[in-house]
Amino acid sequence: MRVLAAMSGGVDSAVAAALAVEAGHDVVGVHMALSRNRDQFRTGSRGCCSIEDAGDARRAADVLGIPYYVWDLSERFEDTVVADFLSEYEAGRTPNPCVRCNEHIKFEALLDKATALGFDAVATGHYAQIVTREVPVSGTEADGGARTVRELHRSPNDAKDQSYVLAVAGPERLARAMFPLGGFASKDEVRAEAARRGLSVSAKPDSYDICFVADGDTRGFLQSRLGSRPGEVVDVDGEVVGEHDGAYAFTVGQRRGLALGRPAADGKARYVVDVQPATNTVVVGPAELLSVDRIAGEKALWFDGVLEHEPDGWFDAEVQVRAHGAPVPARVRAVESGLGASGADGSGPEDAPGADGSGPDVSAPALEVELTGTPLRGVAAGQSIVVYRGTRVLGQATVSRAWRAAAAR
Repeated sequence: MRVLAAMSGGVDSAVAAALAVEAGHDVVGVHMALSRNRDQFRTGSRGCCSIEDAGDARRAADVLGIPYYVWDLSERFEDTVVADFLSEYEAGRTPNPCVRCNEHIKFEALLDKATALGFDAVATGHYAQIVTREVPVSGTEADGGARTVRELHRSPNDAKDQSYVLAVAGPERLARAMFPLGGFASKDEVRAEAARRGLSVSAKPDSYDICFVADGDTRGFLQSRLGSRPGEVVDVDGEVVGEHDGAYAFTVGQRRGLALGRPAADGKARYVVDVQPATNTVVVGPAELLSVDRIAGEKALWFDGVLEHEPDGWFDAEVQVRAHGAPVPARVRAVESGLGASGADGSGPEDAPGADGSGPDVSAPALEVELTGTPLRGVAAGQSIVVYRGTRVLGQATVSRAWRAAAAR
């Protein structure tokens, strides 16, 4: 196969490209330039797609003996990933830029361009597995035959598993993706593989945090783009307890950086329990108000064959709401309503508005979740919720609303 290897300049993508070459594929390496600032440099382990990273990727390609190119996708990145990041925070939601990057850049812009150039697949250094299996076909003239289904599964490396941020790509795009690191159980194994092959990035530190906020100061980045917007911090009774420079800089579940002028009457810590962009208000309250057992999701995406085998609507699964959060048991069902989710007991108003004040999108595919174990804390609109059964990804959506059924009643 002709394979385009996405080479970020890190050890993971370098080894993924090496394994694609070793497998006998015709491999071409490409580095995605995502920053508009051509002079951007890494800050230790922070940031990625910098000048240094492009150089590291080129050296790795030279060692592997493959052609190497740099594609400037900075405008697309700014118009999709960064723009979404800003608009979501401005709307009082909590985005995940890595999910949006996979959706709009790696498995849309990059993959589409690769396909147009005649490549059969894109190989990346993600930690996840694609499992191919044959399922029987029934009810047609081909009864007794089979069709191929590609499933997305967790990596055996629990600490690095990236199936959560890959779920948004969906089955059609993942059909043209390769994850050569899927079988590695640890990062040490990948580094050893890089060292054995003479790749200089074998000891390069991992990048973390948001790549376009290289100094790690998310609040500072938001303020530089959205400006200062002073407002009030109030408690759940509406009493003013502090001030802020912009409600967009806060997210549900946040405890630090509140700078409250007075302690709570009971002396306990207070957390952000709501962000109201319409009034530029941040609401704080006790930890117990963060606990939820019902979640509604919009823009739902399901993998091949999942809903065909759940004829009764509700089915048992596990859900995960953070990239490295623990999956929790739940009952899940697909619905045709963007925000108007309700629990099995009828709790949750059908016309509940979104965090930005908009009403429900009654035509969009969505999902409803009832947690059947311990409630989750600090679930915010804008987060991704991924549905699993064991290691297999069943579907994904964007959280539109989360609540406690007991409170609704």
